[in-house]
Amino acid sequence: MGKDLAESFPAARAVFNEVDAALGADLSRLCFAGPAEELTATRNAQPALFAHGAAVWALTKDVVFPHVRAAAGHSLGEFTAYHAAGAVTLSGAAKLVRKRGELMFETGTARPGTMAAILGTTTTSVEEICAQASKTAGLVVPANFNTDEQVVISGEVSGVERAMELAKEAGAKRAIKLPVSGAFHSPLMEPAVAGLTDAIASSEFVDPVFPVFSNVTAEPSTTASGAKDLLLKQLTSPVRWSTEMRNLARQYPDALYVEMGPGNVLTGLMARLVKGAKTFACGTAAEVEKLLQLVS
Repeated sequence: MGKDLAESFPAARAVFNEVDAALGADLSRLCFAGPAEELTATRNAQPALFAHGAAVWALTKDVVFPHVRAAAGHSLGEFTAYHAAGAVTLSGAAKLVRKRGELMFETGTARPGTMAAILGTTTTSVEEICAQASKTAGLVVPANFNTDEQVVISGEVSGVERAMELAKEAGAKRAIKLPVSGAFHSPLMEPAVAGLTDAIASSEFVDPVFPVFSNVTAEPSTTASGAKDLLLKQLTSPVRWSTEMRNLARQYPDALYVEMGPGNVLTGLMARLVKGAKTFACGTAAEVEKLLQLVS
């Protein structure tokens, strides 16, 4: 993860080095060599994903920045978006993301929960399904509105399992439990808010130089105080990704949407959400070179 970037570009290596220094840990070793089970642990996966996205931004920003009109990030990716917008430093964001991952894992251990993806359309809304399951089995809420046919739910194990059953009865194609360490983006994460509140309060933020669309409101955030508040609320609020991306597309109909970081999941979601959207996934050295040629 990110190894070819660091080997190909000194600026990318510098990003990973700075993140290592900020965390006081050899995160880059995990990114480049694993082991996978350690890298995918929440406290490591979150800063690793952040570092990868920040490295791509560092390599492309001189060429890309004049063209940027807005940014967004899915869940922890919102921290990367605020960093790209100059609202928080690389080391500051890395520390926050590590703290966020630790708090989410600790809360998931103390208040066990899970998440599941509901795929396909249902005759009853996912919100109603979750409300019904919460009454009879255990707390469960929508957590990620990824597309019209892909909603992730989150909550107590019994509630999630009952909601999965109800979703299938309502016509869902599939209901898949996810391999997560807690009920993220649900009220079960409330204990993590206090710890992250202190960490964000002591972190220096400035107004972003371009708007960052919020997972919580699906609307642009333009101030330092707004960024801090929304990043806290994000812990227990659903990620309204489908509305967020459609709002972006309405405001910037001719934009090129660049996914910076590993993989192309968000690029795939965008293709489903906005017909004809121009997208580009950029996470490898070859893709960085291609993006620079495309934009310059």
